[in-house]
Amino acid sequence: MINFQYSALDAKGEQTTGVVSATNEAEAKQKLHVQGLYLTQIDEVGKGKASARAKAPSKAKGKMAGSTSGKSGKRIKPKILMIFTRQLATLIDAGLPLLRSLTVLGKQEPNPVLRATLSALADSVQSGATFSESLAQHPKIYNKLYVNMVKAGELGGVLEVVLNRLAEYQEKAQKLKNKIVSAMVYPVIVMFIAIAILVFLMIFIVPKFEAMFNEMGGDLPAISKVVFGFSRFFIDNPYGVPNIVFVLILFGVLVFLFNLWGRTKPGRMAIDALKLKLPVFGDIQRKSAVSRFSRTLGTLVTSGVPILQALNITRDTAGNVVISGAIEKVHEAVKEGESIVSPLQASGVFPNMVISMVDVGEETGQLPEMLLKVADVYDDEVDNAVTALTSILEPIMIVVLALVVGSVVFALFLPLIKVITTMGQSS
Repeated sequence: MINFQYSALDAKGEQTTGVVSATNEAEAKQKLHVQGLYLTQIDEVGKGKASARAKAPSKAKGKMAGSTSGKSGKRIKPKILMIFTRQLATLIDAGLPLLRSLTVLGKQEPNPVLRATLSALADSVQSGATFSESLAQHPKIYNKLYVNMVKAGELGGVLEVVLNRLAEYQEKAQKLKNKIVSAMVYPVIVMFIAIAILVFLMIFIVPKFEAMFNEMGGDLPAISKVVFGFSRFFIDNPYGVPNIVFVLILFGVLVFLFNLWGRTKPGRMAIDALKLKLPVFGDIQRKSAVSRFSRTLGTLVTSGVPILQALNITRDTAGNVVISGAIEKVHEAVKEGESIVSPLQASGVFPNMVISMVDVGEETGQLPEMLLKVADVYDDEVDNAVTALTSILEPIMIVVLALVVGSVVFALFLPLIKVITTMGQSS
């Protein structure tokens, strides 16, 4: 028997180390797998530090696998990963072995990053690693949620069921994201067009009218003076460069500094808290966050992932630090043997309906099913809120655009009308 020293994660997601005796490394991995441990490293005692992760893909296509690992920073679009997951679930459900399924999908995959990753996965599985261990070698593509759900599916012998759940989760998450993005795109485009038209008028059109009115003489209306003043500010170049250039540079610097601040812990906390409090948009953000929390936690627990580990993954994928903090408190409460409901209610983030449904789910032993129902309800609410927001924003933005351009045009033609009226009266 050979002694192997290992590092692994237990069902609670906590690091554990130890020594296991087996005839070979494959048997040692199998023993740890049966114990419910998620292997991160294994070495034969006295034989150096050969990592199980690094060993699998270092064979036939080591260079190709290395180029797509998490270290390279390469990612793929969520839609591509969603299609792959659905295809893999279909092949396994049809009775095709995992290794053969990975090989088939790898040959037909048009995306070069995913194609190379599938080749590395196939080599890793063929060398004796489990599918979840192989996926963990590519954290930039397969996140903790993906890896742990696959691990739960392997332990329960229902990998194809879990993959189908993963595909459904990805599809609904992508659909929700697209709805929110579509609601944000329209006002941004209209605002950009309004600013572009305003700048064009101020730089090229307004100066010509100002020169014409200066030649005519006479007193100008107040609105015309304001517009001409802005125009002069934009085109004046006391330092050899038009002021509009300095304005754009200042705007870019402010955006850059804001992004830097947003990456700090206090900045991220302040921005995420503000997102939840914004009028109209904040309601959509909150409902979206609640939907993501419910669907992620419900999908993980339904797939057999332990509740503490599922809460850790849900916290990491929440997308909002305020929600993450609330989930962290839930995790601590559950770890102490308490209910989920109390910390959810104390956070002040989750609506009363969610708390009530989670409470009912805990009492009836149907928490995963109740969480998924909550997610479906809030998906519909986000859909309705986005539709209502879009219908409201369209006329508002059109009116704003009309007011901006109309004010400039009015300021230009009001003096002209005044001159024409004066000339008509004198004649």
